[in-house]
Amino acid sequence: LAKHPEIKALMKPDYNLIWVVVLMVLAQLTAFYLVKDLDWKWVIFWAYVFGSCISHSMTLAIHEISHNSAFGNSKAMWNRWFGIFANLPLGLPYSISFKRYHMDHHRYLGGDGIDVDIPTNFEGWFFCTRFRKFIWIVLQPFFYAIRPLCINPKPITRLEIINLLAQLSFDVVIYYLWGVKSTFYMLAGSVLGLGLHPISGHFIAEHYMFLKGHETYSYYGPLNLLTFNVGYHNEHHDFPNIPGKSLPLVKKIAAEYYDNLPQYNSWIKVLYDFVMDDMISPYSRMKRQLKGEVKQD
Repeated sequence: LAKHPEIKALMKPDYNLIWVVVLMVLAQLTAFYLVKDLDWKWVIFWAYVFGSCISHSMTLAIHEISHNSAFGNSKAMWNRWFGIFANLPLGLPYSISFKRYHMDHHRYLGGDGIDVDIPTNFEGWFFCTRFRKFIWIVLQPFFYAIRPLCINPKPITRLEIINLLAQLSFDVVIYYLWGVKSTFYMLAGSVLGLGLHPISGHFIAEHYMFLKGHETYSYYGPLNLLTFNVGYHNEHHDFPNIPGKSLPLVKKIAAEYYDNLPQYNSWIKVLYDFVMDDMISPYSRMKRQLKGEVKQD
């Protein structure tokens, strides 16, 4: 910032995010209706080919919303309510809890017992062979759901209860209106999209130490178009209050800080290398013992 104060001008809400999220919700509602009478093989096909992409993209929209990118920091609660709305086509309550834990990830990156993005000791110990690492990737959504309860359980808040009730109500309505196939498409799309899927490469690309001494990596490939530029991850951790839309400008303005860092151009290759490289496992993360006062959401 001292060298490039113009970056401060990028620290403002991305109001286009609101309309993109609304269109994504409408797209999924349309898909729920269209799959209700299809054969099961086509329900599964479209859940993976289309629904999984929209669902994973929506989790990254929720990531943007968790940083108050939709309405700005001055309207924090508007962002929380909008996150609950964006959560609806995922089928599982996620938005409010993600916000609480994700802020810890930014404040205490790699913090032992705090940052639930760090795999548990069991994950590192058990998923150590190529086949087991492949299974770990398939099961990633389950580990991301269970891990906070093991590492850093938090008291349930009022907003989390509202998130849960809103989601259950939405799921019941979808089942009542369009039946089990639409409901299955919704839930399967979320599970498949966060598991063995090209976009899921970002989970591993962001912080797994393929090179010692480099803890965070950016990805500059085409899937950023579907993921609100989450691939610009060094830039995001440097400036978490800048919306994803503007992170390429951060890289352009401060190119001397980012261009020479290790980077990726393929999330599929990241997944392949993770499975096939015997030196890489869920243990390949930087873990820190935190000192002093820890403030959590």
